[in-house]
Amino acid sequence: MKTKFTALMILALVFSANATVNAMHIGEGFLPPTWAGIYFVLAIPFIIIGLKQIREKTGKNKDLKMLLGLVAAYAFILSAMKIPSVTGSCSHPTGTGLSAIIFGPFISSVVGLIVLLFQAILLAHGGITTLGANVVSMAIIGPIVSYLIYIGLKDKNKKLAVFLAAALGDLATYLVTSVQLALAFPAQTGGVVASFQRFFSIFSITQIPLAIVEGLLTVVIFEFIYKYSSKEMEILSEVK
Repeated sequence: MKTKFTALMILALVFSANATVNAMHIGEGFLPPTWAGIYFVLAIPFIIIGLKQIREKTGKNKDLKMLLGLVAAYAFILSAMKIPSVTGSCSHPTGTGLSAIIFGPFISSVVGLIVLLFQAILLAHGGITTLGANVVSMAIIGPIVSYLIYIGLKDKNKKLAVFLAAALGDLATYLVTSVQLALAFPAQTGGVVASFQRFFSIFSITQIPLAIVEGLLTVVIFEFIYKYSSKEMEILSEVK
């Protein structure tokens, strides 16, 4: 089992070898304190439910802890591939779509929290004050979209379901980020709507190609996991 997961980790690293560390999520101190606090409050229920689900699922099979660590590492590596975009933010794959597909959206919120926290502390990507906002966009809304798309399409075409789940979950993350930035910094002319249009149009230039790449890569990684960890995948399907 450990050999299989180690091989998959190496595969993910190979695909993500060109990751850069010169940008960030919504950066430290970029959001007004009120908005930063609101997103922390919104994130808390998802994290609590996610922690409860992790205890329940890993309690039934300890090998699931290794699979959980794998999807967290995948998200960490993939979301380190950053392209500077809107001031105070950046474009990058998220990697949380894979977690949502395998474990569901609530556990993915915990995975995303851990990834974002480590990146903020170790790589200066994002920040502690903006952690709540980044969790809401990348670790909550994005995974929810990914999960719903996968559940809705998996019985028709599993590969297409995985691709669309990862790609559209990625885009949903940046849709939410654009809303967050627009609410915090409305345009003098046109207000929040005009600000949102500006932010999302800039994000789209880099994010649409990145979302497609993430979708394709996630299909490859998912197929690898499904092939070599079929037992764990069956257990997860039973306890979802």
